Amino acid sequence: MFLKPDFNLISLFDISIEELKKRGIEAIFFDLDSTVMASKTGIYDENVYNWLCKMNDEFKIAILSNNFNQKYIDNIAQQSCFKVIGAANKPNPQVALKCLDEWGIKPERCAVVGDRPLTDILVGKKMGACTVLVDSITRETEPKIVRFVRFLERLVIRH
Repeated sequence: MFLKPDFNLISLFDISIEELKKRGIEAIFFDLDSTVMASKTGIYDENVYNWLCKMNDEFKIAILSNNFNQKYIDNIAQQSCFKVIGAANKPNPQVALKCLDEWGIKPERCAVVGDRPLTDILVGKKMGACTVLVDSITRETEPKIVRFVRFLERLVIRH
């Protein structure tokens, strides 16, 4: 199925550098809110940030967010040791493809990591990239209605 991710993992920390390298991955786009930081907080968890910096040592990485609040994006970019792109308009792949072109990396050498099948996984599939679905970074504290919606989204990708 088109929305089925190449990897369906619980946590960012379950992503295998070795497996991605075996697949020839050179670049990774990470979704921002609910993937690498709690939604709308603008603050990295120290363990996540250190892990992202480690990934940045192995791959070209960037945050690819649909958030249009430039002040919010600029604040996150100031905290980051990698590129942060807002107003990405996912699942439209245009912004991601432009970044890959600037890096000189082909889409099939890229992975897209996110918590939403209809934006993150779909943009990766449209690009021809490897896709990694992870659960929300705040899965333990999300409201029940949000968890229910996430459950429904994942039902779509199981069949």
